[in-house]
This record gives sequence, C-alpha cells and structure tokens, in this order.
Amino acid sequence: MKSLVIVCALLGATPAFAIEAQKVTDGVWALVGDLSQRNPENLANNATFGVVVTDAGVVLVDPGGSWNGAKMIEAEIAQITDLPVKYVINTGGQDHRWLGNGYWQSKGAMVIASAAAVEDHQARGSLQLTMLDQLIGVGLDGTEVAYADVTFDTQYSLEFGGLTFQIEHSGAAHTPGDSFVWLESKSTMFTGDIVYTTRILGVGGQSSITDWPGAFLAMAAYAPTHVVPGHGRATTLAHARADTYDYLMNLRAKIGALIDDGGDIIAAPKVDQSAFSYLENFEGLAGRNAQTAYEQMEWE
Repeated sequence: MKSLVIVCALLGATPAFAIEAQKVTDGVWALVGDLSQRNPENLANNATFGVVVTDAGVVLVDPGGSWNGAKMIEAEIAQITDLPVKYVINTGGQDHRWLGNGYWQSKGAMVIASAAAVEDHQARGSLQLTMLDQLIGVGLDGTEVAYADVTFDTQYSLEFGGLTFQIEHSGAAHTPGDSFVWLESKSTMFTGDIVYTTRILGVGGQSSITDWPGAFLAMAAYAPTHVVPGHGRATTLAHARADTYDYLMNLRAKIGALIDDGGDIIAAPKVDQSAFSYLENFEGLAGRNAQTAYEQMEWE
C-alpha cells in the first residue's frame, strides 16, 4: 500500500484502498483496483492492470486512468521489481486503458494499441477528460491525451525479454477497440474489458452487445490457466465465463425474447437478470445494460 500513501500525500488526499498487487504466476502480477466508481483516491484506476517482469524490463498491460494514476502504478511496480517499464499495451478505449500513456512515454516506454482503440481514444478522449475532471478533481493534473506509438489492425506479436506477447483485437466488446494479450509461456491471458469478474459488466453506448460474446469466445479459445480480467482479481477461465459470457448471453436471450414478443424499451429494465444479482454494482447497472442492449438488438 506504500504507493497509495505516496500518491495521496502528494495530492493531499486521505489514503484508502485503491490498488492491490496479486501474484498470478512466476513473473506475472495483477494490479487490482477498486470495483467502485472513479474517485480522488483511486485516480481513475478503478480497474485491473497487468505486470510482466522480464530480464529486459517490464511489460505493463494498461497504463492507468490519469498521469497520477500511472504514478500510482509505477510505485506499486517498484515494490515488485527495480526494472523499468519498457512497453505499455492499451487493451481498449476506457480512460484507465490509455489516459496514463503520456506518463509512461515520458519515461521512455513504447505504447501499443489496436487501430480501433486509437480511433476510440480520438473520438472520446475530450469527453473522458471532462468526466474525470468532475470525478477525481486535482488528481487529473498533468493528464493529457497521448496516443499509441505502435498500432495494429487485428494482431500484433511483441517479442521482449525472451517472451512472446500475442495481442489480438477480435472485435468490439466493452469498447470498439478491445484487445486481449496472450502470454502462452505463462498460460496467462490479460483480457482488458472483455472480461469483468465480481462486479457486473457495463454495456454502454460504446459497447457492442452483438460482438462482445464473440470476443470472449476468441479469448477463451486459448484455454488459459490464468485470466487477468479488466475488473476483478486474477482468476480462472470458468469464473470469467460465469461472470461475463453467461451474463451477456442471459441478457441477449431475455432482451431477444422481449423484442420478439413486441415489448418496448420501457420494459427492458424489468427483464429477469436476478441470476447475476450477486455481482457488485448490479442494482445500479443491470437496468441500464438492458436498455442499451434493447437499443442495439432492435436493429440486429
């Protein structure tokens, strides 16, 4: 927790839980952030990030949600290794997947993202900064849009430190440019926002209720032993499937039946999602997810 204390002291905030280092396997860590909303304590790091330590340096999966959020992650990495971050992979278009880019680039790191993710960054960056200004206040100081140095269409292979990182954008999910990162030698999959565990996923206007299940299945086809989700602790593929794929398919089935029966969007929040009420933030997001799903599925 030293990193959080340092950052909070710099910002004059009261320390509270915001990030936790979880060892996944040899040389691989998940930095697990809050499951709650962005706030001045978590500095928009309300997500899970990946750290892979090699002999040549560190590969960071997702940079943090702000300049100061990236500094928080750097302080946490310093508790794991003295080696510098050399590469940062952006797995999608949410703020915590890319708005920390500038900090790492200032340290000499190379940033990689799908072309679709960068298009999303360009389209929504200003809006995201405006939102964060309201949510994290002075914690946003220093944050500016900074795009990836290397982009790819569907697949990119990073060879670094004796390891191969296979990055794949198989289609839209939570955001249009979501990618997963497969580290075969460690049987570890970093999913970004393709997978949520413990808390309910969010189907927003930028999401694709149509393509998200397919993105999950493309990731799951690698049969990873370890899954580092976009939200929640590192876990198993079975857990990831239960909290993400099964939720998506239940929502699609219930909204599809509503549409087939001639129901309107006003009825969408009332469809039965109770099987997933164990997920955190269920009450706040389930109804909204149903309405967005209806809006998109109406035109399938």
